[in-house]
Amino acid sequence: MNGVKKILFILFICCIFSNATAQSITVNDAYTANQLVENVLVNSSCATISNAEAAGDNFSGIQKSYAYFNAGTSTFPFKEGVLLSTWSSQNSVGPFIRNRGGGNPGWLGDSDLEQALNLTRTINATTLEFDFIPLTNFISFNYIFASNEYQDYFPCFYSDGFAFLIQEKGSPTPYQNIAVLPTSTIPVSSTNVHPLIPPFNGSGGSIPGCSAVNENFFGGYNGSTSPINYSGQTTVLNAQSNVIAGKIYHIKLVIADDENADFDSAVFLEAGSFLPKIDLGPDRLLSTNNAICLGESYTIDPKLPSSYTYKWFKNGIELSDTTPTYTVTSPGIYKVEVLLTPSCIATEDIKIEFIPKIDLRDTTLLQCDTDTDGITLFDLTKVDAIVKNNIPNLSMVVYYESLAAAKAQINPISNTTTFQNTAPSQSVFARVTNSLGCENFAEVKLLISNTTLSEQNPIITCDGDGIEDGLTEFNLSTQATAQVLTGLPSGLVVQYYLTSTDAITTQNQLSTVSRNTIPNQQTIFAKIVNGPDCYAITPIQLEVNPFDPPNFQDVSLILCEGSSISLAVDSGFTNYLWNTGGRSNSILIDAPGTYTVVVTNEKGCQKTKKYTVTLSGIATITGIKTNDFAGNKNSISIEYTGIGAYEFSIDGDFFQENSTFNGVVPGEYLVYARDRNGCGTSFPFVVYVLDYPRYFTPNDDSYNDLWKIKNLDTLPQSTLYIFDRYGKLLKQLTVSDGGWDGSFNGVLLPADDYWFNLTFTGGKIIKGHFSLKR
Repeated sequence: MNGVKKILFILFICCIFSNATAQSITVNDAYTANQLVENVLVNSSCATISNAEAAGDNFSGIQKSYAYFNAGTSTFPFKEGVLLSTWSSQNSVGPFIRNRGGGNPGWLGDSDLEQALNLTRTINATTLEFDFIPLTNFISFNYIFASNEYQDYFPCFYSDGFAFLIQEKGSPTPYQNIAVLPTSTIPVSSTNVHPLIPPFNGSGGSIPGCSAVNENFFGGYNGSTSPINYSGQTTVLNAQSNVIAGKIYHIKLVIADDENADFDSAVFLEAGSFLPKIDLGPDRLLSTNNAICLGESYTIDPKLPSSYTYKWFKNGIELSDTTPTYTVTSPGIYKVEVLLTPSCIATEDIKIEFIPKIDLRDTTLLQCDTDTDGITLFDLTKVDAIVKNNIPNLSMVVYYESLAAAKAQINPISNTTTFQNTAPSQSVFARVTNSLGCENFAEVKLLISNTTLSEQNPIITCDGDGIEDGLTEFNLSTQATAQVLTGLPSGLVVQYYLTSTDAITTQNQLSTVSRNTIPNQQTIFAKIVNGPDCYAITPIQLEVNPFDPPNFQDVSLILCEGSSISLAVDSGFTNYLWNTGGRSNSILIDAPGTYTVVVTNEKGCQKTKKYTVTLSGIATITGIKTNDFAGNKNSISIEYTGIGAYEFSIDGDFFQENSTFNGVVPGEYLVYARDRNGCGTSFPFVVYVLDYPRYFTPNDDSYNDLWKIKNLDTLPQSTLYIFDRYGKLLKQLTVSDGGWDGSFNGVLLPADDYWFNLTFTGGKIIKGHFSLKR
């Protein structure tokens, strides 16, 4: 236990030593409101101050929440100034020691602050307000906002409120808050100015953080060596407002806790910073894109009464000018000293730079005139790039008919691609601006080309696209361009158009590979250009020679095996060329294939005819398949080989494309296969169709007295057995037997149905039955 006490004692001594040696601000809360304003904040004869009042801590006895502060030897940015806080001003002395702060519910807030910041309820308000009469049209002062809300996750959700409220005295216009971030209306607060806040893990659980907001205005967190007892603070900020010299203004500086008294805040005002100032406007710099255009002037205007005494300086050297304004025509740092009263001088300077002049280029535009009256159409946009002199990031070029109109920006030329001149030699004027709005002008002289070209030879071609309509494709780059440019200077380019007007206006330019649109003969126009200039325009006639000889359609022919045929076209052409190499109007061929002949007429036009020759020949019958013993379903199927297209017959008269014949009656047949292409008929092939009689009548009338199978002798290895209905074998016949007479062992059998089995060598058996009729 004694050891613990020793450690605590050592820590206590260290803390005392640290506090004793820390370099902190000092605070004196004995100053009156008038002293804080006149002797500290203003501290100059250059401002007329009256009616200073202060209010704040009204519950802690003699302590005040407003005071004078001095930085002493600390690192605090202001040497001295005025302090307004939401707790006792003495608590502002550093270093920072984490605490919840405090106040009292009886220490009320401020309704003007609530209205200015749209707050619901404030408490523990401290105010310093006064009247003043400005001698210039601009006032400003420097300040720092510090707060114990810069802890943990607080800046994501909480901030005390403060405002610098100003209005013309007696005016019904609401207060204007000038405690805002530069060039904005955003009030300065710990929620509006803070770095990245990471998630916070407290006793109540994890609380999310938030992104940085206006972090460039955050001055940093404070610690054990901080000159002030606040956890964080902003950078040095400036409050400013335009005013009217000579009028009375009221300003109210106020700070208060928002909603509750915890975690207090303060605003530090720099001593002597509340002075009449001159607002000459921002520096006009190239780096900020607001420099002055070369050739223009800029008037520096302090906007102060002419009754004041003025001195002007350029780069530290006094100028002879003593007027209330100064007109600048060259770059430099300009300063004005204004004697406001015998004992008060206000000064301000401004740096002015000039944007270099846009180096545009005067040029000429040469145009052709097909009717030679000196009046034609010009496409002014062709010289846009030349006028801009290859300078990037310039505006589009706007053309005017006079320089005065260009400078006044009145009556711009609207039809820039089809502008018609009013005289053979005329100028228009181009206006161009850069990205900063600076302008310059260039002159464009409109001239007429007087070049005359010799008459062009017609471009003649054949109608070779397979459709004889007088329309075909021309390759103008190979068929016309070389002719057009013969004898002309190098570097010229040829363009082609359907009409001279299109050529003049450079509209509807033809592709160098184009079809004529008028059959057989058509005039087009070649425009020779030199950069943006028209050198000359000349007509060219396109001629299409038709060539459509008769009987020149493609042909398909049949060549019979072992023969030859002649392929021929009409005579009378100037040239023939077969794909076999033949040079006459006909060739003799003995092989199938594709043959072509190209004929040429006296104008050099060509036509191609194609022959497709297919081989054909006589068929060879290789076998027959029969379906017999089937009555009306007997059939013959012919098997064959050959390269032709065939038709078939079983009687030599009637032919059919199908090689199968159905419903064939029993008998002997000669079968043929004939080439449909006329190459001949095969040798005949003998075939038999067998069947049995369905009945017989053995009555000795010499007609149908025997039952037998016709043409059975074509199957010599077969045996025929006849049975009665009970299966009794009655007769066995061979192919040499004449037939069965309807008897058994010399006894005539009765009329009845009888059965047979026809057995072939290979084991095939045909069974059937027939009737014996008496």
